[in-house]
Amino acid sequence: MRRGVTVWLTGLPSAGKSTIARALEKRLLDEGVPVEVLDGDVVRTHLTKDLGFSREDRDENVRRVGFVADLLSRNGVIVLCPVIAPYRAARDEVREMHGDRFIEVYVSTPVDECSERDVKGLYAKQKAGELSGLTGVDDPYEPPLNPEVVVPTHTQALDESVELVWRALS
Repeated sequence: MRRGVTVWLTGLPSAGKSTIARALEKRLLDEGVPVEVLDGDVVRTHLTKDLGFSREDRDENVRRVGFVADLLSRNGVIVLCPVIAPYRAARDEVREMHGDRFIEVYVSTPVDECSERDVKGLYAKQKAGELSGLTGVDDPYEPPLNPEVVVPTHTQALDESVELVWRALS
């Protein structure tokens, strides 16, 4: 098992990033591995609550999460970051910060499936005109070009998705 690595789970809202991260966290804890989850939603209520959803603010959110993940991972912690991180350049910046301690996981769930799941009601709000700037709908999402892992949650069970990421850590 690799120690001191950041696993960056990127994908659309409701793609399954946090679900995978929580299941993987449990498996790592069961193995006695030090792990932290920097969930995008939780981070936005504490570390980046001063930021909005402009491109600049979204990039700054990714940088801040990346900075904390780097601190933790270089001290032996496996850091799971389920964060939308819609723009490739910001994710690449975080990758550079980490060197070889970075695993990018693209949770490749299509927007139609994410919209059906709509865990937080964001897609419904966007359709009703109550929300604009929804990543993958009326704001861009730039998929990774060369992620270490691609997880198609719409075609596999949770344990299969977790296993794909687990293998990348081994």
